[in-house]
Amino acid sequence: MQRAKLVNEVIVATTDLAGDDPIVKECTHRGVAYFRGSESDVLDRYYQAAKAFGAEAVVRITSDCPLIDPRLVDEMIQVFISGEADYASNVIPRSYPRGLDTEVFTASALERAWLEAKESHQREHVTPYFYEHPELFRMASATADADYSRYRWTLDTSEDLELIRAIYSRFDNLDDFDWQEVLALMNREPDLADLNSRVVQKAVCAH
Repeated sequence: MQRAKLVNEVIVATTDLAGDDPIVKECTHRGVAYFRGSESDVLDRYYQAAKAFGAEAVVRITSDCPLIDPRLVDEMIQVFISGEADYASNVIPRSYPRGLDTEVFTASALERAWLEAKESHQREHVTPYFYEHPELFRMASATADADYSRYRWTLDTSEDLELIRAIYSRFDNLDDFDWQEVLALMNREPDLADLNSRVVQKAVCAH
């Protein structure tokens, strides 16, 4: 994310649990800012982190997206800025592979969600309050040039890890490739997608 040109600062928002001490140690080692907050109320963690660092806008990238593309993030920030949006994303509707999810929102919109969101899934997943109440926020979205949502490049299961390791191995274990190069790789080696094709995505809103 430090390669994204439109991002001013990268902050790792982790939990205050002892089990996440290694994350803080890695942040310190790499000179990356961090914030520690609630494990379950992630919306509060985001709000408190944004407040602590004086953010005017927040780009949300979840830690289960190791193939995130900084150039795609810059494109999403541009959509957010040009649309004068309160909330912008590339997941509504979903057309990019799962694992490239990028959400951008204003600090004031985040504060409103923090004050008003009451449902447990709204607190745990940070942004549902935005897209469940589009009448309250100026919304913007970006879609890919085709529907690539069948691809799963996120990391939740051992099958996901197997695929991600296979992808990195094809790029000499460097991390300077972009998402379109991964797409080309998938087209060349369609069997790769089979590694985690049977993984069922967890639902966000389980009422």
